[in-house]
Amino acid sequence: MEFGPVPVAAALGMILGHSQRAGDRSLPKGRVLDPADVAALAGAGLTEVIVARPSPGDLPENEAAARLATALVPDPAASFLRISPASAGRVNLHATVPGVVLADAARIHALNALDPEVTLATLAPYARVAPGTMVATIKIITYAVPGALIGRAEAGLAGALRVQPVQRRTAALVLTEVPGQPARLAEKARRSVAARLARLGIELTGLRVVPHDVPPLAQALSELPGEMLLILTGSATSDPADTAPSALRAAGGVVVRFGMPVDPGNLLFHGHLGARPVIGLPGCARSPALNGADLVLERLACGLTVGDEDIARMGLGGLLKEIPSRPRPREAGEDHL
Repeated sequence: MEFGPVPVAAALGMILGHSQRAGDRSLPKGRVLDPADVAALAGAGLTEVIVARPSPGDLPENEAAARLATALVPDPAASFLRISPASAGRVNLHATVPGVVLADAARIHALNALDPEVTLATLAPYARVAPGTMVATIKIITYAVPGALIGRAEAGLAGALRVQPVQRRTAALVLTEVPGQPARLAEKARRSVAARLARLGIELTGLRVVPHDVPPLAQALSELPGEMLLILTGSATSDPADTAPSALRAAGGVVVRFGMPVDPGNLLFHGHLGARPVIGLPGCARSPALNGADLVLERLACGLTVGDEDIARMGLGGLLKEIPSRPRPREAGEDHL
């Protein structure tokens, strides 16, 4: 594609490079100039205009963007994505369900390394989305690009981006109380956890408040309904042999991991009781602010496996914004704004 000034008389059929006033007409950039446009430009006293002139084999920006979107998401319904019409060389992809983003980083990097004229920007892998959330945008930088370049970009792109929908629709919460604990803490915890679940379209179907001791906590885990079980203790879990992990084992469950390299959220543990995931929430889950528990909860809610390696990898980018109400901030005396 060639780009630059040409005489107005020679601009017929070319792409207007910049928005232009022509008398009482406003011609937007990207417009293919027709005879009336050329006449208006000449009538306004212009002798030359900046245009883009596609070369043989070039694809217009909208066609190129639409082709890439189709290559990336050949089956939008199965990928839980909606593809927007192409406009100004851009196609947007939106989630159609609550879930998390699954992205093949290697293939997306390879696409963006092909040529600066072809771009794909996405949310981070495992980002939580709701219906209507923009997951990605494809943008063709220039007004036209070689068709051969788009052909190379399309190759092997199918399925590199999708939304993993929420699979589990119900959850139960067990809260433990310690002597002297303010009653309002339980209600605060319930509201915060219920809000987290609601963002995912999950209903809090069971709630039990029990003393902070292994037998009552184990009994509650065994009896409560829900496809997921959440525990928030009145006293922080400080060891794999502490009250809440021990109660999960006493109920017949398994502790998969205690501790994670995400802050706030270090003191999370998770495991399972039969087929049901169990998450021991850190105390910061009483706050609505993002913390490590969200990263685990969202993946498990979507039916994904969260193993040791998955949590270990969360440390890169795992230093989250400090919670102002945190009892033990990272740095004493820090101004948490």
